[in-house]
This record gives sequence, structure tokens and C-alpha cells, in this order.
Amino acid sequence: MLDSRTGLAPRGVVRPHLPLGVVVAISCLAQFTVVLDATIVTLALPDMRASLDMSASQQQWVVSGYLIAFGGFLLLAARAGDLFGYRRVFLAGAVIFTLASLAGGLATSPWMLLVARVFQGLGAAALSPTSLNLITASHSDEDRRERAVTLWSLMGALSSVAGLILGGVLTAGLSWHWVMFVNVPPGLILLVAGLLWLLPDRDTGERRRLDLPGALTATLGIGALTYGFSEVATDGWTETNVLVALIAAAVLLIGFVAVEAKSRHPLIPLTIFRLRTVSIGNFLIFCMGVTMTAGMVLLSLYFQEALDYDPFTTGLSLLPMSAIVIAGGLGARQLLPRVGTRPLLLAGGLVTTVGLLWMTRMPAEPAYLTHVLGPTLVTGLGMSLLLPAATVTSTTGVAPGDDGAASGLLNTSRQIGGAVGLAVLVTIATTTTERALPDTTPVKAIVDGFHTAFLANAAVMLAATLVALALPRSGRQS
Repeated sequence: MLDSRTGLAPRGVVRPHLPLGVVVAISCLAQFTVVLDATIVTLALPDMRASLDMSASQQQWVVSGYLIAFGGFLLLAARAGDLFGYRRVFLAGAVIFTLASLAGGLATSPWMLLVARVFQGLGAAALSPTSLNLITASHSDEDRRERAVTLWSLMGALSSVAGLILGGVLTAGLSWHWVMFVNVPPGLILLVAGLLWLLPDRDTGERRRLDLPGALTATLGIGALTYGFSEVATDGWTETNVLVALIAAAVLLIGFVAVEAKSRHPLIPLTIFRLRTVSIGNFLIFCMGVTMTAGMVLLSLYFQEALDYDPFTTGLSLLPMSAIVIAGGLGARQLLPRVGTRPLLLAGGLVTTVGLLWMTRMPAEPAYLTHVLGPTLVTGLGMSLLLPAATVTSTTGVAPGDDGAASGLLNTSRQIGGAVGLAVLVTIATTTTERALPDTTPVKAIVDGFHTAFLANAAVMLAATLVALALPRSGRQS
């Protein structure tokens, strides 16, 4: 029987003869590509600025433009998948993302590059939630579904570090254009795979309406929130543009809730939050966004400013942490069916908190093997347990017709967590450094700032762990 809203058989989004491993591979490639694109340009920014004669503001918007478009349109694209079919939205995302990547690589002016980055973000917003939908809608066995979702969630951790390394290699070995061109092959693979292996979306004859007031308030509200926090690190909390953006975001998001409460076709059915798994899972994903995005940036800065590493060496130094996130996540995949999500969330939260607290003890002139490797590995191990368990938790118990809404909500929570966490923790680090400068050396003041930020990050993870206690012991009930 077809779902009345999606026009799809609940478990029939892929062709019957297609191995589920291929579905997982397609989904993981999509997630890897869109997260990679958020970080790969970081090390190419100086070359982009010199080549295109960009201003400092335009250089920042190479990153911000992508993140704002990505975060702002996630809920809209995810719900469109529920209403109009996952295949349509997935293919549209692949086309937009691939063409934008090609256009960005061919850019000869700042505005060409910035427009391309915005459209990359739009394509990513369509690809990311629908890639998760392909897994949740095609895996009827719960254990296999949890293992597949685990792999999908690990792609974010892997691609974040891979972006730093690959961006440095491509920029140094070829040119900055290749950090854009590198997205074209996977984009084409996703497009061809979608055309060949995803079932066409079927129409039921029922009129399907997208909640336009909800879509408008959510997209503008999340976009304003992401923009506001992305500007805090450079402009501070009191600048007019930051204050206006954050106030507008608050008004729009409150309006979004009011619209959804009355809508007959809501973008996010508010009833979904009656599931403890969804509510708590998204809070945990938000906290993971803080730790993984802001924590990675702080570590990167620590390596370069305290250890005097170049960007490429910094990327290599983050590899052990990334490797244990992947290896530990694969182990967590095996444990999920046996112990459930709640024990993994509690263990992962505590281990991550310990690792972050250990980072507050890293000295001003550390030796990597003696002072740095240990706490980063412990933190990576904790995150490897947290990430797959939190992802599974936030999508557990959701009705098939709301898969897209749940996936969009998950991705949005992580994006907002990253934006908020980065702004807050960088501000904490900077403020602490400025206060310490009169009484100590510049290097020691910088390290003190990092220590305070790591301590705040540990507090966030401890809060997440305590909230996870509210989950049912099985971790799978509403």
C-alpha cells in the first residue's frame, strides 16, 4: 500500500533486485560529499582571495554562503521529499550540486564563486536528508537499518577531517579550482545511481501541498540564525548585523512554531516531538554538532598556534582522532542491536567529557605524542559511540510518511549546533585570551583561551549525557 503523502511504498524506494549494500553506499557517498564540501575550501581560502582579488568579507562568505544555504533549506528540502518523492528531490539535489561545483571551479570573479557556493549549499540541503531517507525507507529489518544509519552518520566525521587534508593537497599540488572540481565526479555518480537504481516516485492522485508559510519562516529563520552565529566570530556579539540577524531568527522561528501548530500540512508535524527518542535524539545531535564542529576548529587552531603546525600537518595530526571515530563507530554498529542506544549514549557522553577535560591540561609547549594524542583519541572514542547512537535515536519510532521531516530535523540540529557552538566557544577562547594577556605571554594566553573553551565544551557533553538518562532503557521506545 502506498503512503498517502509520499506516493511511495514505505519500503519500496529502491529497485527490488538492488542489494541494500548499494543503497547504503549511495547514501554514504552523498553524505560524505556534502559534509566534505563544508571544510574542503578552508585551506584554499588564501589562494582564492589572491587569485580572484577578493575582499576579507567575500572570503568569509565562501564558507558562510554554503553553510547558510545548506542549513536554511534543510527542512524545506526534507519535507519536499516526503511530499513529492525522495527520488525527485535526490536527483534535483545531485544536479544542482554538480553544476554548482563545476561553475565554482570555473569562476573568474568573486561573485561567480559566491553564487556557486550558495547553490552548492542548496544542492547539499536536498541530498543530505534524502540520502538518510533512502536507508530508513528501504531497510525493513531494524538491526540492519541501525547498522546502515551508523555508517551514514560516520561519514560526517570522516569527511570533516578528509576535507582539511584533501583541501591542502589539492591547493598545494594543483590549484584552488580543484577543491570545487573534486565534487563533480561524486555528483555525477550520485546522479547516475539515482536514475538507474531508485524507483520512480508514484503519484496517488491526491493533491499534495507544501506548507509555504512554514517553509518560509523556517528557511528564513534558520538562515538568519546560521548567518548571525557565523558572523559572531569576526564581528562580535554587539554588532548591528549580528543582533538584527539573531532577533529576526528568534521572531521567525517562534512564528514557525505558531504556523506549524495550525497548519493542516505542516513542514514539521509538532506531534513528532511527542516521541522522546526524537526530542532527546535531536538535542544530542545538537550537542554533537557543538563538539565535532567547534571542537575540530579549536584543535586545528591549537595545533597551528601552539605547536606551530602548517595546515597540512594539522590535518594529518587530526587523522588518529578521525580514525578512531570511524573504527569505534564500526564497533558501536555491532553493539547497537545487542545493548540498545541508551548505554552507548551514556558511555560515549562520559568518555567524550573525560577527553575534553583532559584537553584542558595540554600545556603551552606540548609534545604531540605525550600531551596531545591521548586526549584526542579518548575524545574520538567517545564521539564514535555517541554519533551513531544519537542518529539512530533521533529517527526511531518515526512514521514512514514523516521520515523526511525527521531526517531534515536531524541535519538541521547538527548544523545549528555547529554554528552556535563555534561562535560561542571561539568567543569564550578569545575573551579568555584577551583577559590573560596583560599578565602572561601571548602563547600562554592563547592556550588558556583554548583550555576554557574545551572546559565549556565538556560541560555541553556532560549536559547531553544527563539528558540521555531520560531515554527508555531499551533506547527504542517512545
